Amino acid sequence: MTRMVPAGPEGTVVTVGSFDGVHRGHEAVLAEIAARARAAGRHSVLVTFDPHPMEVVNPAAAPQLLTTGPERREILAQTGLDYAVLLRFDRVMAALPPAEFVRRILVDGCGMRELVIGHDHGFGRGRQGDVDLLQQLGAALGFAVDVVPALEVDGHTVSSTLVRRAVAGGDLALATRLLGRPYFATGQVVPGNGRGASLGFPTANLAGVPARKLLPPDGVYAVRVEWRGGRSDGMLNQGGRPTFQQEERALEVHLLDHAGDLYGEWLKVQWVARLRDVQRFPSAAALRAQLERDRSSARAALSASATGTLST
Repeated sequence: MTRMVPAGPEGTVVTVGSFDGVHRGHEAVLAEIAARARAAGRHSVLVTFDPHPMEVVNPAAAPQLLTTGPERREILAQTGLDYAVLLRFDRVMAALPPAEFVRRILVDGCGMRELVIGHDHGFGRGRQGDVDLLQQLGAALGFAVDVVPALEVDGHTVSSTLVRRAVAGGDLALATRLLGRPYFATGQVVPGNGRGASLGFPTANLAGVPARKLLPPDGVYAVRVEWRGGRSDGMLNQGGRPTFQQEERALEVHLLDHAGDLYGEWLKVQWVARLRDVQRFPSAAALRAQLERDRSSARAALSASATGTLST
């Protein structure tokens, strides 16, 4: 097989998995391979997949994603990895026995001399690639196998499943602790209908968030927003606009500290605190009055978050 990374004479230290969310447990594994690679004069390599393997193996049971492909790459770029190999996951790859995957992809393709995995790791057809099998393969193919123990936060074993549960349940504080960062989504600013501006609350209307991206429950949120060359606190309306008889979900961000045209920009929106449910108001004036209260609540929540006093 063609070499996928320049392994060098000392080979590489590799980990493999979906790494959806790149949560603190994932980061512990990545830190371990980076440290081991530096100590041995090797390169550190993550082998990961797109789409999520469950989308191919069992689409009906496939989880919604914590990170889209670009979001995951953004986070991984900050981890100190030498290389990240993104493999297209399809039915051919799903059918590979673990031994063949290890030999072809990890050893021949990545020059692997050491494999570091999480405590609950399994891969290959039917997730047959457990620790015992990997150690047998290591003895035969000349690589070591090391297991990073489970990471616990607030008594919880960190996992993508637990992060999804926290996000879907609206427990943003727990999701932030498990991830090591606020949960976020990225979307592109597109023209809206101008209703926010007419109320004195102009909004950046976001499109391009994939349907498979997991969002917290609909509502009004205090958020932080970043884009190329700028950032601002804000408040997000996520959901329908029942005051105007529009039930289709929208993502509309009012920036508290920025005025100007952001059409075409990609915004990174970080959920910080939930302010209230989406509501129907009897008039535009009543909605405007509530938005004034929301703006004050958003500033208070974001200030509390910045000082570490936000209630959990």
